[in-house]
Amino acid sequence: MANSSENTSENRSAAAEPGPLELLSTARARLTELTGMEAESVSSFVKREDGWLLEVEVLEVPRIPATTSLLGTYEVTLDARGELTGYRRIHRYERGRADHR
Repeated sequence: MANSSENTSENRSAAAEPGPLELLSTARARLTELTGMEAESVSSFVKREDGWLLEVEVLEVPRIPATTSLLGTYEVTLDARGELTGYRRIHRYERGRADHR
């Protein structure tokens, strides 16, 4: 049976690591702040040893009709605490077109 000091340190450790929903929300907000463009959705996220790797869909050029708007897929890296450590665009496409990657 674990003593109370072990339980307390485990709780602190668990509290220091944000959950997936918090990570995704924070990553979208930070990317929007940095680029000035709307981060519409997170299309993938993977936990790695050093943090997280996400792919975020960003509205780059809004157009009418919306199916002709340009979007970009951005690779976003987060450290273990969920802080954004880098990003780069890896793909650009029209909203109404099928993915040709």
